[in-house]
Amino acid sequence: MKMGFRWFGEGNDTVALSQIRQIPGVETIVWSLHDVPAGEEWPMDKILALRDEVEAAGFNIDVVESVNVHEDIKLGLPSRDRYIENYKRTIEKLGQVGVKVICYNFMPIFDWLRTDLHKEMEDGSTALFYEKARIENIDPFDLVAKINENSALTMPGWEPERLARLTSLFEAYKGVTDENLWENLRYFLNEIIPVAARHNIKMAIHPDDPPWSIFGLPRIMTSQENFRRFLKLHDSPYNGITLCSGSLGANPDNDIVAMIREFADRIPFAHIRNVRRYENGDFIESSHRTQDGSVDIAGIVKAYHDIGFAGYARPDHGRHLWGEQCRPGYGLYDRALGIMYLWGLWDAAERSAQK
Repeated sequence: MKMGFRWFGEGNDTVALSQIRQIPGVETIVWSLHDVPAGEEWPMDKILALRDEVEAAGFNIDVVESVNVHEDIKLGLPSRDRYIENYKRTIEKLGQVGVKVICYNFMPIFDWLRTDLHKEMEDGSTALFYEKARIENIDPFDLVAKINENSALTMPGWEPERLARLTSLFEAYKGVTDENLWENLRYFLNEIIPVAARHNIKMAIHPDDPPWSIFGLPRIMTSQENFRRFLKLHDSPYNGITLCSGSLGANPDNDIVAMIREFADRIPFAHIRNVRRYENGDFIESSHRTQDGSVDIAGIVKAYHDIGFAGYARPDHGRHLWGEQCRPGYGLYDRALGIMYLWGLWDAAERSAQK
């Protein structure tokens, strides 16, 4: 298992590369060009500048998260071909600088959804929280305003240029079914996977977060059955999954350990995090520790060890601890604690296997 840490870039992150360097076992910076709008080709000069900065700090740039997919591709509009060509050229450039994995998603409009970015927990820390009843009764425009208030940092999946088109996007998705989205995803994969294969890059789709429909929008990356269908859309070792235990773990019906074992050779990238589920459908993002949430993190790490997982992993969203002022879910302290917990589980599995 190769450990990574998501970093949003100089001036767009409260965490410094020098701080990440002090977390044991981290070798990969999981990165993106967050100032490039979805659908645009990534400029090579910006890629090289970030590569040089990251490598000078002692890390590699093997994993990109994310190269965002333009909404016209998801909608299957005639304009999608232009954006797909830009996507292909970006893949080619990333291959030239040694990128091994590209994480992306195919979620309509919203990449992820929460109702509270700083819900206080029993110990005084705060975390990202999803309140089911509120989602069912809130206007999405009011939620957008809430998510973006008082934020000096970009929120992945809630970029201003995308949200400025909210009214037209909801109108465009009227009548778009799950089957329409499946067909548009198939078209996209058939175009990009051969390019990724030529450049030895594994594409890794992220699950929908949360893994069910919201505001009537179609969502398809939600379950083991659907991932099975996804992998058959374009059957290639370069067509893979970013297996996110937190996103999938919000639904108690998802058996993440079973997914790891079934899709072992198609998981180039893993997000390992915990959520605490409530009977009313709410959930909050707890610490990574197994006992603190509803997801079997210990079982998940053991499953990765059992399959000989040699891909990339990172701790995902963390709580906000000790008064840290940071991008919601992406502070330093709890993600560092999470890494050490994951390494502890991994080391225990290693020692047990040697007996």
